[in-house]
Amino acid sequence: MKVAVLGCGTMGMTHIENFDKMSSVELVAIFDTNELLANQVAEQYLTTAYTSFEDMMKEKKPDVVSICLPTNFHKEYVLKIADKGSHVICEKPIAPSMEDAIEMVKYCEDKGVRLFIGHVVRFFPNYVDIAKKVKAGLIGDVGVIHTKRVGSNPAQARSWYKDSSGGVILDLMIHDIDFLCGLMNEVTSVYALNKVEQGHDYALVTLRFGNGAIANLEAYWGYPGPFTTAVEIAGTEGVIRYNSNESISIKIMKALDTLNDQANTVAVPQSPALHNPYYYELKHFIECIENNEDPIISVQDALMAVNVSLAAKKSAETGLPIKIDPIIQL
Repeated sequence: MKVAVLGCGTMGMTHIENFDKMSSVELVAIFDTNELLANQVAEQYLTTAYTSFEDMMKEKKPDVVSICLPTNFHKEYVLKIADKGSHVICEKPIAPSMEDAIEMVKYCEDKGVRLFIGHVVRFFPNYVDIAKKVKAGLIGDVGVIHTKRVGSNPAQARSWYKDSSGGVILDLMIHDIDFLCGLMNEVTSVYALNKVEQGHDYALVTLRFGNGAIANLEAYWGYPGPFTTAVEIAGTEGVIRYNSNESISIKIMKALDTLNDQANTVAVPQSPALHNPYYYELKHFIECIENNEDPIISVQDALMAVNVSLAAKKSAETGLPIKIDPIIQL
């Protein structure tokens, strides 16, 4: 299956590296407006670089195109790719607004192409195991959940960050929002706090679910330490806990120089698995196309994650709890 990747940033390189490892995939092209970078990456992975999207699609005719561009470019390129008849893999979130997201889903359906959204946390072994244990009833009925996702990304402090990514809720916390929506199903209301200062973007969000359970989600860009994720789920018969740093015996937290340290990087959580979770995610999407199967993450899931994230942003802006209306089934 011929695959092309849009973008040679951190996420683009993550997709390129993992597609390159798949025997069933041929990485036929990469696209980036930075010609020097695109050529360097193409030389490294023995593929073809393009700075023209139209030329790439015309000459290579990829079966699948992977979008690893800033969120505000997702809609434009999803529609362009669908027009060419190629299937689409798009990094999360699907779009910065519900209107754009719904239009993208409907457009791909009308064009007869598959659309997959990369909510990769569902492929992390720790989170897969947590979900299996909760759904098996190991801890009884879930009552309270706490999640944490923090990283020291000074690039997020740049002036373009909020407009291009949607801020820490839509950019980072959406991972845990999607995971909990898949685990607990219906979110009925959301209340949020969000503090943004130079080099720091912190949010605390409370979700209430249809069964009465409550979840408190914490996300923070600007954290003075390593990228950290944590989950604690308490039920009537026990507690499940996970923290990515628990195996570290000595921890030193050092504040980064926001002007120099990792200025152009995005944290990619690590995993002890043979392949990283992005490999399993992308492989799953490819197999869904090959076998005409439904993905673990549906477009309906992607819409719900954006819907709840945007409600959280609205709550943070207004100081009021926001009721979550059901997503229209498409």
